[in-house]
Amino acid sequence: MKRKLDLMSIIGLGGAIILIVFSIMLAQTKGDDGSLSFEIIPINLMSFFDLPSIAIVIGGVLTVLMLSFPVEQFTRVPKHMKIIFAPQQFVPEQYISILVDCAKKARVNGLLALEEDANAIEDVFLKNSLQMIVDSIDPDKVKTQMESWVNSVEERHIQERAFYDKGAAYGPAFGMIGTLIGLINMLKVLDDVASVGPSMSVALVTTFYGSLLANVFFMPVSNKLRVRHDEEYLCMLIVCEGIQAIQSGENPKLIEDKLVHLLPEYRQVAIRGSEDGEGVSGGKKAKKKAK
Repeated sequence: MKRKLDLMSIIGLGGAIILIVFSIMLAQTKGDDGSLSFEIIPINLMSFFDLPSIAIVIGGVLTVLMLSFPVEQFTRVPKHMKIIFAPQQFVPEQYISILVDCAKKARVNGLLALEEDANAIEDVFLKNSLQMIVDSIDPDKVKTQMESWVNSVEERHIQERAFYDKGAAYGPAFGMIGTLIGLINMLKVLDDVASVGPSMSVALVTTFYGSLLANVFFMPVSNKLRVRHDEEYLCMLIVCEGIQAIQSGENPKLIEDKLVHLLPEYRQVAIRGSEDGEGVSGGKKAKKKAK
């Protein structure tokens, strides 16, 4: 399966970090004549660095995630990062084109003629599904098996997103715990007025860390994994519908229309407005490898 670098994810994460750091360093100053100006003060970053707060938030979130999930979930984090920043390309139009071509070939030469096509396809789900109809497996069993594969993929993806959903919930919670710890320590020395301001600042830093961890990492990663799942799920749904239609001997043009209607409206409009006017199967043929 071909992978492509996702610049939007890279720019999104990098941009969020840069803007937060920039806003911390940016300070408004007032000149002698009363005019206002802005300047970059890097030393401001030190006000947001507090080692105990980092230990409470980062350490706390990691330890409760260890308590909540098996170790295998942590070993899959690098794989998830690869899915975020260099995902596999699931292009529904390519799947539709392959299935329509297979339908035309099966209509003329029979289902056994698709064995060569099945062997040339890289997508495991499409390949296995196509091989089942080549092997003349009962249509009901083919449908049941494909639905089982789709459901297992969906369940696995839900479990993997749960790891980041929990992390997004634990981050602010531990930020609040750190803030409470700081406030308690501050109240012990409340008679020292000079220490109240700095102590309050440190107490609030943990809330900042927790919110940052949840909103810049865990929540965006969970949402992008959901987007990747939706892309793959749509292609799997197209395969399910297309394979069953091919096995039942439906007209290739009707199969194409049926599969195109599974696409989001904006993609349907793009297909209808294509210059060749022949739908996804017209013009340049998609390669047999689903990329």
